[in-house]
Amino acid sequence: MAEMSPAAVDAFLRETRIAKLAYLTASGAPMVVPVWFEWDGTAARLFTSRKSPKARRIAADPRVALSMEEPVGVPECWVTIEGTASVSPEGVTELLSRLARRYYEPAKAEETISAWLADPDMWVIVTITPSRIRSEG
Repeated sequence: MAEMSPAAVDAFLRETRIAKLAYLTASGAPMVVPVWFEWDGTAARLFTSRKSPKARRIAADPRVALSMEEPVGVPECWVTIEGTASVSPEGVTELLSRLARRYYEPAKAEETISAWLADPDMWVIVTITPSRIRSEG
């Protein structure tokens, strides 16, 4: 299997997928959680609660990896972004709304956005800046 071209990686990352975010716990052990994300061609973004373990741990140690793959039954294809993450509240309302509309059907998306935005200050964006992108496909 060969590495994907930059254009193929970009197209793959722009598709709606559940990604797996890996970050380090306080003991240094890896933790992996499923997340929604958005790729803009240079960085991946997701949102989380300001009080979530991932937000606290990433603020303490920004080394992360984000991995996505095709499901079983489809020819093998995957992309992993290795890099550093930053946590910020800037733009979270817009990202939260875009991702809810991307991952949920319309009625559920609007209901969820309303509930989440009842307390917009509880959310932050995690921006992952790649230092390396690995792929197969």
